[in-house]
Amino acid sequence: MTNKKRPLIIGITGGTGSGKSTVCKAIIDNIPEENIAVLEQDAYYKDQSHLSFEERLKTNYDHPLSFDNKLLIKHIENLCEGNVIEKPIYDYELHTRKQNETVSITPKDIIIVEGIMILEDEQLRDRLDIKIYVDTEDDLRILRRIQRDIKERGRTVDSVIDQYLTTVKPAHDQFIEPYKKYADIIMPEGGHNEVAIDIVISKIRTQLDN
Repeated sequence: MTNKKRPLIIGITGGTGSGKSTVCKAIIDNIPEENIAVLEQDAYYKDQSHLSFEERLKTNYDHPLSFDNKLLIKHIENLCEGNVIEKPIYDYELHTRKQNETVSITPKDIIIVEGIMILEDEQLRDRLDIKIYVDTEDDLRILRRIQRDIKERGRTVDSVIDQYLTTVKPAHDQFIEPYKKYADIIMPEGGHNEVAIDIVISKIRTQLDN
């Protein structure tokens, strides 16, 4: 880090396909990348190596209990203390963490925590200095989800739609949408909202200069 003050921790959340990653990229494009560490909540799905593959397939990834938030919080605290952490890598084909393979993350001035349920967990929420909720229409989010899961996770259209209707949308209505009340900034259309992005960038620069 360029100084020893506590890092600025930014939380970026919103439903699946809302544009969280686009907002994250917009911040990185405007702030020197060497000052930023990114922790994706998706990397912190619980390790399931002790379960059979058939048992792993039954996991509801759209429920708060599927995340290892204790480890995520520990890693945030370690970075704040100036320590390097080993971020897990999740294998979506095997439905568990990659064994003996992690990503080393060094302490930075800015820590971005990005994920669908980072506001649902009170202990995690309380560690975020700036909380951003990316608010995007449901129909656009499901289309983005279909595109992502087919291209990146080898899914079929039918399986994505079935999962969306059975677990994704119910989870959004129960664990994501209600918690946007805790957000400091609600950002319609995410990274395409240039005014909101400019406000966030200005806030970050002000915090870094203090």
